[in-house]
Order: sequence, then C-alpha cells, then structure tokens
Amino acid sequence: MLIGEYNHTVDAKGRVTIPAKFRSELGDRFVVTRGLEDCLSAYSFERWQRIENNLKSISLTNKAGMKLTRLIMGNAIECEVDRMGRILITQALRSKAGLIKDVVVVGLGDRIEIWDKDKWEQVNAPDAFDNMTDEELEKLEGLEL
Repeated sequence: MLIGEYNHTVDAKGRVTIPAKFRSELGDRFVVTRGLEDCLSAYSFERWQRIENNLKSISLTNKAGMKLTRLIMGNAIECEVDRMGRILITQALRSKAGLIKDVVVVGLGDRIEIWDKDKWEQVNAPDAFDNMTDEELEKLEGLEL
C-alpha cells in the first residue's frame, strides 16, 4: 500500500528520489503525469492502464472530459528508476507543478503525489478541514473512514 509522506529534493538534473517503499509497489518503471491540483501523480503501469481505458471511453464531444484527457494523458511520461532510486522528471512537468528544490512524496493508496514542499504544507495544514466549504464537507458525508 502506498501511504505516508517523505521529504526529498530535486537535484540539478531534475531527478527526485522515490522512497524504496513506494518503488516496491510501483515497480521500476511507472507513469508520472500532472495531478488535478498543483502536483504530479505517479501510477503503476497496471493502474495507468485502467486510467487510460477510462479516458479513452470519453466522448470527443464531452468538452470537460477531453480537457481532463489532455491534462492527464497529454502530460504523462514513463519514468524508470535509476540505481540510486531516482526518477528524471521533465522540465515541463517540474514547471507545471512548481517543483524547484524541496519536495514531498506522498502515498495515497493507489498512487503517489509529488508536491512542492511549501504547497504541500498549505494543502496539508492543520486547519485544512476548517477551510472547507459546507458544500465540500457535505460531499464527504457518508464516507466510512
């Protein structure tokens, strides 16, 4: 299971270390793409196949669906873990997620996210639930946690 958070840095060549615990779940090769917020998401090839199949089923006339498809598939790259446990993230993806130096790699069950450390601290602030609207909180109602 992919859980927990780990602090790392982006090196001068744009590489980020992926924790060994996450590599054992994702494999030596996996897909990284833009997340739906200001981060990157990484998926095992097995999970990526399901995402790709779901996106392929979206009608070309569904503008929101096509926008999502472009965002996720159009920005996807295949990453291979080097012998030091790092992956190379393209400059384009680093720019889109604001990854410059300090990053946090977060496990979210079936994927990992890579965040700029300052952005992660804002999203994961102690008062994160306090800033949610009533509508957002209602959408969480009924979840068994």
